[in-house]
Amino acid sequence: MDESLARWAQSLMHSYRDHGGVNTSDAPGLPSKPQIGTLCLELMQLLFPGYHDGEAVEKLDLAETTRRRVHSLADDFQHVIHAALGEDSAAGAKAAETVQRLFEELPAIRGVLQTDVEAAYEGDPSARTREEIILSYPFIEAIAVQRVAHLLYTSGVPLIPRMMTEWAHTQTGIDIHPGATIGSHFFIDHGTGVVIGETCRIGSRVKLYHGVTLGARSFEKDEAGRIKKGGKRHPDVEDGVTIYPNATVLGGETVIGRNSTIGGNVFLLHSVAPNSLVHCEEAKIRVLAKPQQGGVVDYAI
Repeated sequence: MDESLARWAQSLMHSYRDHGGVNTSDAPGLPSKPQIGTLCLELMQLLFPGYHDGEAVEKLDLAETTRRRVHSLADDFQHVIHAALGEDSAAGAKAAETVQRLFEELPAIRGVLQTDVEAAYEGDPSARTREEIILSYPFIEAIAVQRVAHLLYTSGVPLIPRMMTEWAHTQTGIDIHPGATIGSHFFIDHGTGVVIGETCRIGSRVKLYHGVTLGARSFEKDEAGRIKKGGKRHPDVEDGVTIYPNATVLGGETVIGRNSTIGGNVFLLHSVAPNSLVHCEEAKIRVLAKPQQGGVVDYAI
């Protein structure tokens, strides 16, 4: 058995040498997934104190708790951003500059998140309180992490923004790329299976339901047949749009005009004018009685 263990280990060492995929301490280093998960949890505690803690925060302790969390989270962000930026001589200064920008913007991000909570409260008749939304609606966690990740993305930070939104994706089933630009009063009802691509631009007071995809229609390729990176690939959704479950909207040139409604199961590859209603023609539904002695009764409606 010892010989087999040594052989297996040696075989894996050859694989590491031949194929890479190893993050070693003598290299610049990369952020780890557990690090980013912890960072996101700490971020949620700072954005919504008392909602992601073991218990409510004491009011008299809130100022000191906030100072401690800001200090800890700023250090964590600076560390992982520096690691992601690599050995560049300016990496440390770039990381510090990005962290400063992030923490200066956090109060404004919290303000926008409150509009998202309000949109959920106004848009969901089952919501009894705003506290219920913050505590139990998965989209709040997804959009909170995405709004912070978007700031890092627009600051040119590699790796970290995508790792953050993929952590939120794992937690909530909602996949929002950090590159997507999303306006205020945003609401995803239920949320499971929603996909929002990198180059989406979403206006204010937009409501999506579960299973909605805002994706790319096709990918340009170079002479060697490799996919070209970048470019506008995902649709724009203007103010006041509602998109119902399992609708798919594709293409970088596609624009959903303001105050439009896209019905469930629609597959859309082109723009629609403002104030449009887009829906699928109702399919013929057959209702069959269960087989009995007299055979099957077929009802068509």
